[in-house]
Amino acid sequence: MKIPVYNKEGKSEKKANLPKEIFETDINSDLIYQVVTCQQAARRQNSAHTKDRSEKRGGGRKPWRQKGTGRARHGSIRSPIWRGGGVTFGPRNERNYKKKVNKKEKRKALFMSLAGKLENELLILVDDLNIDGPKTKNLSFLKNLPCNDGSTLIAAEKADENLVLAAGNIPDLHVMEARNLNALDVLTYEYLVLPENSLKVLKETFL
Repeated sequence: MKIPVYNKEGKSEKKANLPKEIFETDINSDLIYQVVTCQQAARRQNSAHTKDRSEKRGGGRKPWRQKGTGRARHGSIRSPIWRGGGVTFGPRNERNYKKKVNKKEKRKALFMSLAGKLENELLILVDDLNIDGPKTKNLSFLKNLPCNDGSTLIAAEKADENLVLAAGNIPDLHVMEARNLNALDVLTYEYLVLPENSLKVLKETFL
C-alpha cells in the first residue's frame, strides 16, 4: 500500500510503500484492550503508602498491666484499633501492579494500532525531521501537516536531542524512537508522524 509523503511545506510530491505485514493487520479490539491495560498497569506509579503497626513510632511499652484494671488488655498504643496507630490493609508502596503479556501479543497489538491509524487517515509520512537546533520555532512546519489540530506522536528514526528539546514546550506533542513504539503510546495520541526512514526501523525491529 502506498501513501503520500509530505515535505516541510506540507506538499506531497511522492508516495512510499508501507509494509503490509504491519499496516494490513486485521484489528482485534479485545487483544488491543488486553495489551494496553497491561502496559498501563506496568506504568502505574505506586506512591500511596500507609504505615502498619511495625512502622509507627512509639508503643514499645505496654499501656497498662494485663490484669486488674478493669480495662481491656492492650499491648501497644500503636495497635490499629488505637487512634494514631497503624493502618490495617491500607495501600502499600511495595505492591506490584504489573501483568504478564506475551511479546507476540504486544507486537500484534502494535501492528493493529498502526493499521488503525492508517485506516482512519491519522498516519502521516514525512520525508525527514532534521532541524537545525533545539528551538520550538524549528518545528513550526508541523502546522503545514494534516496533524495541526490534534495531539501528535512523532516516531523518529533515532534519538535526536534537538528534536526532543524543541518539542518540549509544545503541548500534546511527544517524540520517541520508532524502535520503542508500542500500542499504548500509539493510541494515546491522535496523529502519528513517521519519517520515511522510520519504516525501515519498524521492519528491522518488529519483523
